Amino acid sequence: MPMARRLLLVLLAGLTFALAGAADAQLSERNRDYYQDWLKLAERAETVIEADRASSAALEQLRSDIDEYREVFNRARKQNSERIETLQAQIDALGPPPEEGETEAPDIAELRKNLNEQLTKLRVPRVVSEEAHSRANGLISEIDQIIRGRNTKEFLSRAPSPLNPVHWPTAFGDVSQAMTALWHETTTNMKSATTREQINERLPVLIGLVVVGLLLIAFGRRGSERMGDYLRQLGGNGSGVWTFAVSLTRILLPWMGVLALVVAALLSGIPGVRGSLILENVPYWAAIIFYFDWIWRQLYVMRLADGKGSLSPARLIEMRTYVGLLASMLVLHEFVQLFEKIEQISDATRSVIAFPVILVTGLLLLRLLQIRRRGLREAAEEGDDDDGALPGFGSAAELVRRILFILGALSPVLAAAGYVFAAEAIVYPSVKSLALIAALVIVHRFLTNLYGWITRKGDSARESLFSVMVGFVLAALALPLLALYWGAREADLTEMWSRLMAGFDIGGVTISPSNFMVFVVVFAVGYTLTRLLQGGLRASLLPKTRIDPGGQNAIVAGTGYVGIFLAAVIAITWAGFDLSSLAIVAGALSVGIGFGLQTIVSNFVSGIILLIERPISKGDWIDVNGQMGYVRDISVRSTRIETFDRSDVIIPNSDLISGSVTNYTRGNTVGRVIVPVGVAYGSDTRQVEKILDEIANDHPMVLANPAPSVVFQGFGADSLDFEIRAVLRDVNWVLSVKSDMNHDIAKRFAEAGLEIPFAQRDLWLRNPEVLRTGREDTAPVADEDNATASGDRQKSRPVGMTESDLDQGEGDEI
Repeated sequence: MPMARRLLLVLLAGLTFALAGAADAQLSERNRDYYQDWLKLAERAETVIEADRASSAALEQLRSDIDEYREVFNRARKQNSERIETLQAQIDALGPPPEEGETEAPDIAELRKNLNEQLTKLRVPRVVSEEAHSRANGLISEIDQIIRGRNTKEFLSRAPSPLNPVHWPTAFGDVSQAMTALWHETTTNMKSATTREQINERLPVLIGLVVVGLLLIAFGRRGSERMGDYLRQLGGNGSGVWTFAVSLTRILLPWMGVLALVVAALLSGIPGVRGSLILENVPYWAAIIFYFDWIWRQLYVMRLADGKGSLSPARLIEMRTYVGLLASMLVLHEFVQLFEKIEQISDATRSVIAFPVILVTGLLLLRLLQIRRRGLREAAEEGDDDDGALPGFGSAAELVRRILFILGALSPVLAAAGYVFAAEAIVYPSVKSLALIAALVIVHRFLTNLYGWITRKGDSARESLFSVMVGFVLAALALPLLALYWGAREADLTEMWSRLMAGFDIGGVTISPSNFMVFVVVFAVGYTLTRLLQGGLRASLLPKTRIDPGGQNAIVAGTGYVGIFLAAVIAITWAGFDLSSLAIVAGALSVGIGFGLQTIVSNFVSGIILLIERPISKGDWIDVNGQMGYVRDISVRSTRIETFDRSDVIIPNSDLISGSVTNYTRGNTVGRVIVPVGVAYGSDTRQVEKILDEIANDHPMVLANPAPSVVFQGFGADSLDFEIRAVLRDVNWVLSVKSDMNHDIAKRFAEAGLEIPFAQRDLWLRNPEVLRTGREDTAPVADEDNATASGDRQKSRPVGMTESDLDQGEGDEI
């Protein structure tokens, strides 16, 4: 350790305790002793790190000890935060301290002194904790770096090739010697009087454990099936829920039987040191066997449940054999690692023993993936695209299969070249990852079936949002396991979790999962309360007032905006986010918003203006930019209008503020209707006026004040033009009123003999002889009779005209 660094730490520690004082020491005696122990541990850790000679296990233990201190210091850093803020606020309230040469009132000076002393007493432990926490972080990082470097070196190390026959006799001798030593230990213990006495004392317990273990192994699966028959009577038959539960008991009960036999063997005292170490790992190895068997059976049950048919007996035996052999290879790998720890064998022996297991595991992995690919091809030919992966992870699952196929083929090659550790670090994690993916698919199917059973959705639950969300959650939960499979240390994961929980800094604001969860919960509560308040106002309170529907909608919308804003502010405050340090960033963002989101901001401000000023309200009949309809909703960005053909038109709020809008029902529903009508020339205009006035006054929707009027507009091209002008009590009925008045006009005019003219056109031909002469000049005739007949046909031939010709007016000449 550099001398300057040691001197700095000593000075920092001395300054810390000097601030603490003697009589009123801020650190208690117990805390000072704890800190002294930490200093000793930190110095020892620095010495070990500089020497870099300790084993990885010793470094892991040292790291664990440092991590315990770090957690204590981390908690101490956060203590008395509120009290410190209160004292600081009190000191700030006294104003700035007097400058040199100035005096302060004695009472204020005494109060300032007391407050500063209290603040110092509270800050000293935090300063000590901050320094110790930072030092612990540095030591842990250095230890992790050393361990990772050693693991990398071991991964890339090359041992003697297992294909070299020179190493085979040595490996065979080491294995024979280990087996002989195990047998000698066991037989020696069996002949020992102490062991016999121990067996006699524990005989009832041993017999009980053996009997229970054998019964669970022999009849555990049968008992599970009987339990499943009973559970299916509770309901949910056909959902697969109880089948999943029974499958767990099928492996749990036999495993408990194996555990009972192992405990009995250990209690007997017969196994020696080697035998005890092996027996202690037997439950774990048995769990691997049962786990792979459970995966195989569940995948087969899922295949049957999906209606894909059962496998042929030969195919069934093949698949079951491959899965069982893979589990056995994992057990053998664990046994090889245990054998290496017990016997301290050479690298050559280690390579020779591990190579056959690696080779068989790689070949089995390749074979299983080939069978799976063939199954997918057959399913695709049958039109089934389901690959059994989690929802949303189909392409990722296919990528994983291809990677595992490559790794399965690569691992035996590496092992043959002497890179045994690299091969083991590839092939066995590949098998474990494949098994984990299969287990995730099985658990996902179970949770989906359970959801479908509870909600009575059945198989349709597999296509629901719940199924997708469960898939993502399971995939996220599997990431730590996958990391452990592929070489990550538990310490690495715990370190990542600690740093995640400590939070990360963004612009001076510390964001941690706990703060984020507090923000989400508080905001969700505030948002829910706001929606409940809006619902109460809309349904209960506002309808009892005299406020019009547009005003009620404005109050409800404004309440929503204010409530959501307050919920966000309270959530930020409770979460402990200090946004003052983000003022500069917020200013820069405001400039960007002003340029890039000016349209959205304009619409938002226009929406606020619409709610406050209320030029239009919900339910108004408006006409904007040629779009006519009823206002159904005024939101933050836009307004929704329902046209008379029942289609919705979304209009930006800025168009309603900056453009021209016709509001037919602003403030009230009173509006005018104009009904035009024409009568033939020669009709009695006073009689027409009287009839139209009676029709207008007789209609129930027409207001008496102001009274309706009949206007003689003028002399039209085809008729005498009149208009009924009346004010309606509800302009929304204008079309119905027009229709009713037109029916009455047709009826009354027919009774009075008044004619409603329609457009007529008289066609005048100027100089018809010219048409005849032109025909004679261009088509000479044989004799006079033919000429006369031709002239008659020319006169009677219809003249082609269009609608535009008819619009030119009566008396047009051609």
